[in-house]
Amino acid sequence: MSKKKVSFIGLLTTVSLMGVMLTGCGSTPAADSKEIKIGGNFEMTGGIANFGKQTVNGIQLAFKEANAAGGVLGKQITFVLADNKSEPSEATNATTKLITQDKVSLILGPVASSNVLATLQVGQDNKVAVLTPTGTNAKITVDESGKVKPFAFRSCFIDPFQGNVMANFAAKTLKAKTAVIYIDSSSDYSKGLSDSFEAAFVKSGGVIVGKEAFLQKDQDFKSTLTKIKVMNADTIFIPAYYEEVGKIVKQARELGITSPLIGTDGWDDPKVVEIAGVDAINNTYFSNHYSAQDTDPRIQKFVAAYKAEYGQEPSALAALGYDAALMTIDAIKRANSADPVKVRDALEQTKDLQVVTGIITLDASHNPIKSGVVIEMKDGKQTFKEKINP
Repeated sequence: MSKKKVSFIGLLTTVSLMGVMLTGCGSTPAADSKEIKIGGNFEMTGGIANFGKQTVNGIQLAFKEANAAGGVLGKQITFVLADNKSEPSEATNATTKLITQDKVSLILGPVASSNVLATLQVGQDNKVAVLTPTGTNAKITVDESGKVKPFAFRSCFIDPFQGNVMANFAAKTLKAKTAVIYIDSSSDYSKGLSDSFEAAFVKSGGVIVGKEAFLQKDQDFKSTLTKIKVMNADTIFIPAYYEEVGKIVKQARELGITSPLIGTDGWDDPKVVEIAGVDAINNTYFSNHYSAQDTDPRIQKFVAAYKAEYGQEPSALAALGYDAALMTIDAIKRANSADPVKVRDALEQTKDLQVVTGIITLDASHNPIKSGVVIEMKDGKQTFKEKINP
């Protein structure tokens, strides 16, 4: 073979390789694609899989409705789901896959604050927004110095608001003067809520008479609960997830603790009643993002659609997933593009968007300004107690 032919073939090979490299770099979706890919990084297996599945159900319902109505920008939404197995390291891996392999325009999820925090640097480095429907820890959108993280967003209220809601509820509605805080020390979610509850409760004139801790996946809480019982507090604040909460409530009642047990949105799962028992769960309360018992027509329309699709009543996690999907659709429409940076820019400007849980306007820290509710458990059923405005 002549030198000229070798040189020409070498040139073609180099050009071809450059083309492959350029195609593979970055996360920008193809402009002529007939679909818009949205990533989902959720806990489909592991300790809080129920939460992941409920949130995903809400997201998929919203996207199904949008696609049936003609899609977004004339394209169908494809929801690419990755299982983070309820682990921070797996959440990081899932984010990397969704961005580099699946070329998504935005990532929804994860559920747990610890898992969300593990994903944010990857999103930032690749300039792809991460929108968590449920991660309430304040550090998700703002770093330690107070600087806003440009590619981090949420569709739920934050821990300081939720902690304030339950502190004020304890002091004003329950008339509690003393409280014990019992946290999951392995959870950023639990620790953040503990801090905000304590600050608000003390500010209202209350006294924290004790603070105790457990670890996720613990089974026996009776030793610590026996110490808590002796403290004789007016209420016990347990900011944790449903698996541990159910066991704690059951064992607390078995030890004769009759005071009100209060918590946060991590309680919102039917498994709490299944584990604790119908009688034990009475006289417990938790903050939440919405109530399916609310008579608002928009909420009832969503509840009916969800029941028709899945055969069960939607939890707050499902509603927040639906809301996050609506925020995504709205941002893409206003950006008039599926380009990740343009979608991020539009998401930041979200204002007066009607969603299931209320009207969302994002503040300067990428957090929604919205109301919360307090749910009371009666005979194993959730009942609407009161609404709390920001």
